[in-house]
Amino acid sequence: MPACDPLPELPVTFRPTRTRAVLLSVGSVMLVTFTVVALAMPDPWAATDRSTMIGTGLLIFALLVLLSRPRVVADRDGVTVVNLTTRRRLEWAEVLRVNLRAGDPWVYLDLADGTSLAAMGIQPGMAKEQALRHARQLRALADAYGTGGHDRR
Repeated sequence: MPACDPLPELPVTFRPTRTRAVLLSVGSVMLVTFTVVALAMPDPWAATDRSTMIGTGLLIFALLVLLSRPRVVADRDGVTVVNLTTRRRLEWAEVLRVNLRAGDPWVYLDLADGTSLAAMGIQPGMAKEQALRHARQLRALADAYGTGGHDRR
């Protein structure tokens, strides 16, 4: 991934927009469908049956909202990685390298403490070109603001 893209305006948020749109749309349709079916059922259905149907729709919607949560937010001081259930704030000096290799499900950040952190907010699933562009931009930001960079604008 050559870092030929200009640095984006900060703060910038990277997220899989197509995947998010699909997940939230499907979740909304499922919730509406379960609610309509629950309310349209004939009278032998008890209120608990109806509320169970609506609750199931809400549960499916909540799960799809959770799956649409990942994002990577970069600002002048560092980067915040929000995955499914975790959020981690990193200073630029902690990010040594941004990796998106062929076959990777999302970007991985090599950290100064010797570990690697998945950044699920940049994933090539439905929008490969967007993911590659975002990975290049994040790499350029890490190079510019991290341990090797002196550009603190």
